[in-house]
Amino acid sequence: MSRTRVVVTGMGTTNPVGGDVPSTWDALVAGRSGVRALTEEWAEALPVRIAGRIAVEPSEVLERVKARRLDRSAQFAMIAAMEAWRDAGFSGPASDGGLDGERVGVAIASGIGGVTTLLDNYDALLEKGPRRVSPLAVPMLMPNAPAANISLYVGARGAVNTPISACASGNEGIALAADQIRLGRADIVLAGGTEAAIHPLPMAAFANMMALSKNPGDPTTVSRPWDTARDGFVLGEGAGVLVLERLEHAQARGARIYAEVLGAGITADSHDIAQPDPSGRGGSRAILGALRDGDIDPADIVHVNAHATSTPQGDIAEGLMLHATLGAHANDVVVTSTKSMTGHLLGGAGALEGIATVLALHHRVSPPTINLDNQDPAVELDIATKPRDLPLGSIAALNNSFGFGGANVAVAFGSV
Repeated sequence: MSRTRVVVTGMGTTNPVGGDVPSTWDALVAGRSGVRALTEEWAEALPVRIAGRIAVEPSEVLERVKARRLDRSAQFAMIAAMEAWRDAGFSGPASDGGLDGERVGVAIASGIGGVTTLLDNYDALLEKGPRRVSPLAVPMLMPNAPAANISLYVGARGAVNTPISACASGNEGIALAADQIRLGRADIVLAGGTEAAIHPLPMAAFANMMALSKNPGDPTTVSRPWDTARDGFVLGEGAGVLVLERLEHAQARGARIYAEVLGAGITADSHDIAQPDPSGRGGSRAILGALRDGDIDPADIVHVNAHATSTPQGDIAEGLMLHATLGAHANDVVVTSTKSMTGHLLGGAGALEGIATVLALHHRVSPPTINLDNQDPAVELDIATKPRDLPLGSIAALNNSFGFGGANVAVAFGSV
């Protein structure tokens, strides 16, 4: 049977290293970190006082009235979606661009949702009473608020979904969007993820569970995937949105095509609520699922944007996954972790890294992993520490995401 082909025709992002796709790509290739010290007064009491704050504040992009009606996570998602929609060749609602809104969908994920709105309104309740709780609190804090607001912006009347799978959420949004198109339910889907959890409660919780790095050194050097000195991840914030489109639909309107979504795999570890399966079995099945779904020979994979968060166990497990799925070819694949520069965007991570993977194929270059001074001998991978050229011709790349609860998602992209 012939299979519907899905391509990427637009991308948008706002994150710790850039306020749009061009500035983000420049920073990633140059190896510039977006991690810095937090200056808020509340951070002084925390054991961890660094994070990957957004490079460009939403107030510099969004209209003030619109921004006040959105949680910070939805602000990020809206900024990324607006850029992606323009990049795909559209300037307003779907109907203005000659599209049928019923054939346009949205799949924007989040790991935590509107946590800032929730906690700020709880503080208002305790300090000033129930009458000071915002009447917009619920539509702002609900996890599907970013997806819903994007659907209003583009006039999408197809399925509007919000996958929630912790740190695998953004990548799952991409996988779900591709499925919607392949099932014939949509011609275009805006897909990705967003997160805004740099707040005292989530940061204290992550720190107390020993997930965050407590390295007291230069903030730009703390996120160090695969390095022997790694001791936890750095929390980041931001969003990434990709416009996925049925190939024939994109060709008919003369759209620019960045890459093709070849396949996706989604699995669960069923091992522990927070720790990955140390053998990497669940992640391996996700990668194999992506290869099978896309009918990809492991030898065609030339690049991997790894989940690698800079945690002691997770980085080793992912190395095992790649060897288990790619076999001897694993040593020939150029691997990178852009989290070394952006920190970990939780539910937005897979989407931002999906954009980085697509751009690596499009420009034929892998961004580097920074801060890798002493590679862990337990990780036998060819990790790029400088920008690395990728081969010409037809090539493929993997974007891996793994999350609390044992969620595993791998998405394979191909060059065009």
